Amino acid sequence: VQLQASGGGLVQPGGSLRLSCAASGNIFSISAMGWYRQAPGKQRELVAAITSGGRTNYVDSVKGRFTISRDNAKNTMYLQMISLKPEDTAVYYCNADIKDGTLWYDSWGQGTLVTVSS
Repeated sequence: VQLQASGGGLVQPGGSLRLSCAASGNIFSISAMGWYRQAPGKQRELVAAITSGGRTNYVDSVKGRFTISRDNAKNTMYLQMISLKPEDTAVYYCNADIKDGTLWYDSWGQGTLVTVSS
């Protein structure tokens, strides 16, 4: 079981990006999923999370600007980011609780870099 994050890049302040996180492998079920980020010199923080039923929560700094969603049929999660700010610059990681035939795994993607700069 693995997660593959994509969609990062360089964007100007006020711009938008959409991150994707695809799960692959022997997947029986995916429970909670989330996006974390880690800026240089800072601790990793939870940005947004979504339950299997679609309930979401966000860190205060991104509320109203970021939207997390998931497509359960495709085992994929998204993070739509608008009105990006320089302080959003970080490596973004996706995380999911994934069950194969018998065991649950706390799975992490490899990270995708988002740089917000003019």
